[in-house]
Amino acid sequence: MTAEADGGVVTVGDESAALDPRLYLGLAGFRSALRQFLAFSEAAASDAGMTSQQYQALLVIKTHPGGRIMVKEVADQMLLQHHGAVQLIDRLVSAGLAERQDSPTDRRSVLVAMTAKGEQLLAVLAARHVKELLKHEPLLAESLTRLRDMSR
Repeated sequence: MTAEADGGVVTVGDESAALDPRLYLGLAGFRSALRQFLAFSEAAASDAGMTSQQYQALLVIKTHPGGRIMVKEVADQMLLQHHGAVQLIDRLVSAGLAERQDSPTDRRSVLVAMTAKGEQLLAVLAARHVKELLKHEPLLAESLTRLRDMSR
């Protein structure tokens, strides 16, 4: 799918539509709120002694059914190459936030689970992230509403 812009008209494939100038305000507001949240997330993770990618990996592990996940699934969910996910998990294990476990169903597979330390740290960071997201809720809601209204 290609997109070309010319004088406020966007062509995507065979479709052309004139965009309402207010649409840009919605996109800019959403982008601003998202960037502010991501900057917060990086700083919060750093303050906790980890990277934002490690925080995201803990979220992936925590939300997987059973609280254990294969390395391949971590890579898939985080849009990483397998070797990148292995390195990320190595760092989590070294920090005492995660552990590798043998799969009970496949001797070739290794599962990753959080340690008690990882669970505790994730709970603190998740609470801080929710608070920060809610702080940006008005701008996010307004931006998404504007985008929805303009795209009709």
